[in-house]
Amino acid sequence: MDDDENGGVESGDEIESTSPRDGNAVIQEILKVIGSVAQLGDYRRSHRKECMALVRRIKTFLPFLEEIRDLETPITDEGIECLKNLKTTIVMAKKLLRTCNEGSKIYLAVESEAVMVGFRAVQDKLFNALESVPYEELGISDEVREQIDLMRAQLKRAQRRTDTQDMELAMDLMVVLSDNDELNSDCAIIKRIAGKLDLHDVESVTNETIAVRNLVREKGGGGGALAPSQETVQKIVDILNNIRKIVGLEATSDFDCHGGGGPATKSLAKSPSLVIPHDFLCPITLEIMTDPVLIASGQTYERESIQKWFDADHKTCPKTRQTLEQLSMAPNCALKSLIIEWCEKNNFKLPKKESYLAIGELSSCRGIEEVATLVDELSSSNLDVQRKAVKEIRMLSKESPENRVSIAKNGAVRPLVNLLPYPDSKIQEHAVTALLNLSIDEMNKRSITEAGAIPAIIDVLRTGSREAKENSAAALFSLSMLDENKVTIGLSDGIPPLVDLLQHGTLRGKKDALTALFNLCLSSCNKERAVDAGIVNPLMQLLKDRNLNMIDETLSIFLLLASHPEGRTAIGQLPFIEMLVEFIVDGTPKNKECATSVLLELGSGNPHYMLVALQFGAYDHLVEIRKSGTERGKRKANALLQLMSKSEQL
Repeated sequence: MDDDENGGVESGDEIESTSPRDGNAVIQEILKVIGSVAQLGDYRRSHRKECMALVRRIKTFLPFLEEIRDLETPITDEGIECLKNLKTTIVMAKKLLRTCNEGSKIYLAVESEAVMVGFRAVQDKLFNALESVPYEELGISDEVREQIDLMRAQLKRAQRRTDTQDMELAMDLMVVLSDNDELNSDCAIIKRIAGKLDLHDVESVTNETIAVRNLVREKGGGGGALAPSQETVQKIVDILNNIRKIVGLEATSDFDCHGGGGPATKSLAKSPSLVIPHDFLCPITLEIMTDPVLIASGQTYERESIQKWFDADHKTCPKTRQTLEQLSMAPNCALKSLIIEWCEKNNFKLPKKESYLAIGELSSCRGIEEVATLVDELSSSNLDVQRKAVKEIRMLSKESPENRVSIAKNGAVRPLVNLLPYPDSKIQEHAVTALLNLSIDEMNKRSITEAGAIPAIIDVLRTGSREAKENSAAALFSLSMLDENKVTIGLSDGIPPLVDLLQHGTLRGKKDALTALFNLCLSSCNKERAVDAGIVNPLMQLLKDRNLNMIDETLSIFLLLASHPEGRTAIGQLPFIEMLVEFIVDGTPKNKECATSVLLELGSGNPHYMLVALQFGAYDHLVEIRKSGTERGKRKANALLQLMSKSEQL
């Protein structure tokens, strides 16, 4: 267990007496925490800058503490109280740094703002602790005092800051965390998120699984100030399981997000101090093994897990990445005996394994013949039969990747496309949603496009029911992951109905339309189409309503439009420039970054926009962003200030 697992450094964290000896004990404890902070090493990319700055500030206390420790005179009560406050703050800082060092990468991306609140709280507490330092009584030298005063000045100027990920990651996270569970496991989106978070192989994903498991355990134990909600934890687990599938690992189901958990979790709950030996855990699932087997690389895995790995056409060892000449397995009887002996000794009940379904089988246990029957019934002349079949296909296609592959292989795509023009609203809704689900598979995206689905989906987007429109927008977003489909959707007049949904849809409809339009506007030819379709007004409305929480995503589309002549003309009006400046002045760090980026793009093509921004009072705030904004915001603000300087000289 880490030295501050229970909120302190040692069991003697709380020092009640005020003797010089106790004062020195507090100093030694602080020095120990600072030493452990120095050993933490690398930090997650998303908050690396903040972590390194905080570590530098904590190390600044070393000369200060060493001078106090070397004093021959007793430490006053006021001095000891100051040291206690400082120790509490540095312990708090260490917990935050540990989160950014070994915590879940997915959590840090999803809860970026909450983590930044934690940094701000530590900064405030450090500043307050330094305010009460009795320098004269403690005999602090002028040199050390100057260092502390400099740090106080830096803390006073410090503003809330975050090294945000790029807009594509922000948009992708918005999709997977949205309420549209028909789309949030799209393989292409999950792959992009995994790439951004450096979760690209078995080792990195296994480490992330351990981090998420620790996060779940902390949540179950009450967590701390940064503990995410139960709903957020479940979403993080869902994202992780989708990433695990991408790298060839099975989803793990023993996360106790709701306090129940599987058999292993419940057994451990009865004995909180019980730790399963590392060698007893399967490297793939990180669960205790019930049937350990050896493979050709000499590594041991749970039989079911490694069999699934091989069934997915992998010919390597997941742990060593060694190419295997043969895929044979041999029971590891010695290890199994040790596991059984340990379980009996510790009264630990091995979990029962569910029956294994090989890759390609339907997770619902329906046979190929039954799926083929459902596909045939999609073309039935009986409306009730059709309605029931398409609903069943929709439900099955939502359940698992294996189902989506199997349904498409049984020829369901073209009959589903043929159902899209049906006047029956429920059949239409089920058909477009089934196609949305099937499109999550990369190969299915192409077969759906080749079946002529895009124009038919656009027609549903224009005339369908509310839910059918929303799922049509989501389907277009999914299909537009293929670059050629971006062009096809634009040429098929898919942008105007998306703009209409953006303006008049429900909150979910607006989000689905926004993400689809963002993807489509990545293609240069669609930017002018979006402007002609009237996208600017609904985007402006989204900026005005901050309660919708779509500011950054909306600004990211404005940034795409600002790179096109038609877009610059449409958005480069005084009210929009004034709105950008408002976000630069009092927006969140990410708002400021995005607004600065849009203003820079506009100003690069027309200096008039920068002069207008200056008149609205942007200059001082851009200077502040250049000093303490996000890393991307700093670069954009610096470039914008340079352009402004040149424009004023003309």
